[in-house]
Amino acid sequence: MGRPAGVNGADTMRAIRKAAIHRIYRFGYEAMNLRDLAADVNLSVGSLYNHVPQKQAFLGTLLEGILQELLLDLQTQMAGVTDPTQRLDRFVRFHIEWHTARQEEVFIGNMELRSLSPSQYERVIALRKTYEAHVHSILRDGQKAGQWTLDDLRVATLALLSLLTGISNWYRPDGRLSQARLIRLYQRLARQLLGLPLRSTQT
Repeated sequence: MGRPAGVNGADTMRAIRKAAIHRIYRFGYEAMNLRDLAADVNLSVGSLYNHVPQKQAFLGTLLEGILQELLLDLQTQMAGVTDPTQRLDRFVRFHIEWHTARQEEVFIGNMELRSLSPSQYERVIALRKTYEAHVHSILRDGQKAGQWTLDDLRVATLALLSLLTGISNWYRPDGRLSQARLIRLYQRLARQLLGLPLRSTQT
């Protein structure tokens, strides 16, 4: 059983990646068996090895890829926004949209850090720090512009990220609050954290 006719290597890799994310989310990386993963995407184990020759290396590539997509999407969404308060509102919206739409990826990105090799861990953490640095720059620029006053930029950065990231653990698309409503609520919470007036948030 090999690649179906009309399906190219990139399509196959995307299917493998999607199936692996779902399987790791459900069972954990250690319990993920490559034979089961091959069956998920209708491949023989031999064909799967052409794409995933080594399980450990695949995990690192998978988690790095998730973060690279996150950073690329962030760059796209934040383009052209210069005012720190508008950047704050836009970032909150982006973070909530991304982390509620891709909960499985967010979950394994947090939970499977423990399964990475030391070199993989360093690369993934470097990407996470790039995301953190973006938040830090928003708070720093707002402080310089006199839009808010913070006693400790580092602590404020971590507090804001902790506030936002927790939503991926409990959000449900069929829950009581819509994604749009949650975005507005979290934008207000972020403003409260920084001592900003709670005017309407539409960015």
